[in-house]
Amino acid sequence: MKKLKKILLSIGIGLVALIVITVIVVSFFLGFIVKTGIETVGPKIIQVPIKVDSVSLSALTGSAKIKGLVIGNPEGYKTPQAISVGSAAVGVNLLSVLSDKIVVRSVRIEALEITFEGNPFGKNNLRKIMDNVNAVAKGGAASSTNAPAQAGKKPARKYEVDDFLITGAKVHAGMGGKEMTLPLPLIHLTDLGKGNDGLTATDLTRHVLDAITTATLNAVGSAFTDIGKSAGKLGKETGKTIGEGANKITKGIGNLFGK
Repeated sequence: MKKLKKILLSIGIGLVALIVITVIVVSFFLGFIVKTGIETVGPKIIQVPIKVDSVSLSALTGSAKIKGLVIGNPEGYKTPQAISVGSAAVGVNLLSVLSDKIVVRSVRIEALEITFEGNPFGKNNLRKIMDNVNAVAKGGAASSTNAPAQAGKKPARKYEVDDFLITGAKVHAGMGGKEMTLPLPLIHLTDLGKGNDGLTATDLTRHVLDAITTATLNAVGSAFTDIGKSAGKLGKETGKTIGEGANKITKGIGNLFGK
């Protein structure tokens, strides 16, 4: 009897070990698949390169950690990247992975940095990327994520994101020959794709990128306006000083000839 218990215990321990190893292996390969998906599908949507350092995924908890995500710049811009993300924590409803709509419980992004190039009131790198996404959404560029379902094929996967939060973001921008780093306010989106329909990957990207672009343009635009006001004020003060100096010189000359 004791011998049987030992055998059963050994079998039980072996099964647990096998399950743990399987979960680790599956998580590793799923992380690799997610990383490959981001670097392959993402550029089709935004039309610029995307690179990711690593994706770690827990199949047991439905959570993922993305590190070192870098979004490149469109052609014609000098800096190698437009947006970089230090880390992103993602929580997914595991049961939804088997359905037509994946439900993402939360996304938390930290250390997001934007390198802004261009005019905040005109052409710039973020607006160009936004134009790319809008073109894909309207069918102006090929994207398998937005393509209508063909005969015999399942419709494109939809997504729902219940809570999307970006904290501690900042933007680097060059103004007046100087590099400035500006903080961005908290960006918080909720209930994206809520309901039966959900959002395509392209539409989800458009919502998030629009929020980031709007916050960036507001921050850079305000700084740009403040610099303009300061320059205008400085010009007025300089003009006033020059005028006062000219009046003194004229008065002095008058006094000289009046003697």
